[in-house]
Amino acid sequence: MLDGIFAFVLLDTRDNSFIAARDAIGVTPLYIGWGLDGSIWISSEMKGLNDDCEHFEVFPPGHLYSSKQGGFRRWYNPPWFSEAVPSTPYDPLVLRKAFEDAVIKRLMTDVPFGVLLSGGLDSSLVASITARHLAGTKAAKQWGTQLHSFCVGLEGSPDLKAGREVADYLGTVHHEFHFTVQDGIDAIEDVIFHIETYDVTTIRAATPMFLMSRKIKSLGVKMVISGEGSDEIFGGYLYFHKAPNKEEFHQETCRKIKALHQYDCLRANKATSAWGLEARVPFLDKAFINTAMAIDPEAKMIHPEEGRIEKWVLRRAFDDEKQPYLPKHILYRQKEQFSDGVGYSWIDGLKDHAAKHVTDKVMQNAGNIFPHNTPTTKEAYYYRTIFERFFPQNSARLTVPGGASVACSTAKAVEWDASWSKNLDPSGRAALGVHVSAYDNSSANSGVVQPVIINDVPHISVSTHGVEILS
Repeated sequence: MLDGIFAFVLLDTRDNSFIAARDAIGVTPLYIGWGLDGSIWISSEMKGLNDDCEHFEVFPPGHLYSSKQGGFRRWYNPPWFSEAVPSTPYDPLVLRKAFEDAVIKRLMTDVPFGVLLSGGLDSSLVASITARHLAGTKAAKQWGTQLHSFCVGLEGSPDLKAGREVADYLGTVHHEFHFTVQDGIDAIEDVIFHIETYDVTTIRAATPMFLMSRKIKSLGVKMVISGEGSDEIFGGYLYFHKAPNKEEFHQETCRKIKALHQYDCLRANKATSAWGLEARVPFLDKAFINTAMAIDPEAKMIHPEEGRIEKWVLRRAFDDEKQPYLPKHILYRQKEQFSDGVGYSWIDGLKDHAAKHVTDKVMQNAGNIFPHNTPTTKEAYYYRTIFERFFPQNSARLTVPGGASVACSTAKAVEWDASWSKNLDPSGRAALGVHVSAYDNSSANSGVVQPVIINDVPHISVSTHGVEILS
């Protein structure tokens, strides 16, 4: 019956037995460890366990641990968990109502709050619904009806421009935070210490969020509503363009949601919590996930020839002519991964920085130094060395998932396109032939990334080979 995000230990003082539990999707981090003296340790951060436990691991989301039974039991068992393909016909109004309810539910607060607004579809919808429904809430009586929105990016980045435009449209009090590539590089060690991962995409995206969270907290804001989870539920990542059929599409969305606690939830929670800021994620509302994951996945499939781009079902649900939630071109803006949208030169700068610190000779021995999840790029090697310095235990390195990935896919989805196995980069721009600023072939092998700019206006045409870019 519990709804919301939580991690707790409940102690029965009569017999000193306890149960520990974690929320359904794992938005709130939790770890469990065992000491040589028979003790059991539970902490919301790995660094609380690594000195005292012989072995520790991620406490699985949607599970509880009972000291009496001595093991985990899954309490969260929704229909989609089996990955069976659902058949409920897509109804845009049902989906709209479910998401509005999820956002409204998160407006229960007695602290100053705002929304994270990158100008992409997900954060813009969250901001739009919040702005619409803020007026009647207790929070509005206490803090006023003017919604505050926050955006971070390099000077001139796609997100800053789009965020400003949406903020103007919604009439929010908008706060723009700029950072430089050097600011980000200087924060990497702190980010890895707080986020507790060596996953490349997570670190790329967590760094701007970490820098922004510090500034948001300094304004006196204590809670933000954010757009994580939508891409996993609706197949919003660009590699979903290549899903061969609705069954594979649906199974990949299930795998992505189940893994969220190791990636985006980890980033959103820890990058904000590092500064005492709380992040709430309405897309990961239990009731909303059930509604969205019951839709026949044929409706979520991407068919550009029919005008159906990624996350079409969500865009269509909020395409209201009479009372528009968002301007049309924002509602139908192409997906930018957060680490890309803050400015393409951010990732390119990280790669350059890593190349200065990691030599070719060092990379040749990577498999011997790091036999588990061996880093395959200099950037990954650089992060891994920092991680191992903070968390040298074998248990720590096992908490981070590995495997091949392109544009945030699971290893299974890499099989969808033969060319991807040669271009394993977690950036959205690695979805060759899909992203309008895709890496060009000459730079794919050189380690230097140049976005392809086409007359300022991307044109997408469809051919038998999938999606191609025409100048």
